[in-house]
Amino acid sequence: MSNTAAPRLDAEAINTKERGQWEMVARRFFRHRAAVISLVIFLVIVLFAYVGPFLWKWDYKIHSEIPSWAAPSLDHPFGTDKAGRDMLGAMMQATKQSLNVALVVAIGSTVIGALYGAVAGFYRGWVDSILMRFLDIMFVIPFLVITGALAGAIDTSVRWYHMAIILAVFGWTSIARAVRAEVLSLREKEFIEAARSAGGSDWHIITKHLIPNTMSVIIVSVTLQIAFAILSETTLSFLGLGIQSPDTSLGLLIDAAGASAFNEHWYLFYIPGVMIILIALTINFIGDGLRDAMDPRQTMVRR
Repeated sequence: MSNTAAPRLDAEAINTKERGQWEMVARRFFRHRAAVISLVIFLVIVLFAYVGPFLWKWDYKIHSEIPSWAAPSLDHPFGTDKAGRDMLGAMMQATKQSLNVALVVAIGSTVIGALYGAVAGFYRGWVDSILMRFLDIMFVIPFLVITGALAGAIDTSVRWYHMAIILAVFGWTSIARAVRAEVLSLREKEFIEAARSAGGSDWHIITKHLIPNTMSVIIVSVTLQIAFAILSETTLSFLGLGIQSPDTSLGLLIDAAGASAFNEHWYLFYIPGVMIILIALTINFIGDGLRDAMDPRQTMVRR
């Protein structure tokens, strides 16, 4: 009975330790005032984008009964555009699509970059040399040029998922370099040697030991990727190379505002612009809070 009880007690002790670590991470995060405020603002933006369309009477499409060029009012808080679209409904849909792009890019580029960098740092030697030379080539290619060219080559109108896949495929390089640098310092640690001695395969060591121990770097990279995706999509859509009608996005709304934004129809430009800035800033502050919570040494260094 004592022999069977011992493994159970060990497992419970490990689970308790893990819960304690995550509770400490949560406490550190909630002590970061800017991160907590940013998290609240970001959650409000998410609710605005995903729940708002179910509560607001107008969608983002053109309606004949909506007047053109209407200034902000109670009926249309964000005004209307030249085509007769309610801009509040358009903002909800545009924010939703831009967040969809950011989420897919953040997940896709992080997975690619983390695995690529971990493999390069773990094996070193000729494997590392080949992978890093390819990475150097990727860095040399102008990002906006290649992504815009690929988006322009799509026969149909570019939808949000087209843009997300293109940005994810070419947006992982900085994550790969950051993870590789972290893995190079971790691969000689005692716990990696212990995993090798226990018969762990290379893939097991990379996925179960190295990548989990680079989470502070990866989390910061994820938050930066969200901001990067929002700004990249906005730039490409503003240039006419990103998401296209009948789909919409924050960048496409700014592009549709045109020259009128700098005259009497200022709200068509500045409202989506403020939303882009809010998303980018809140995500960066949340990333700072998560980094400090998971790696308190960063806070000590800055102090």
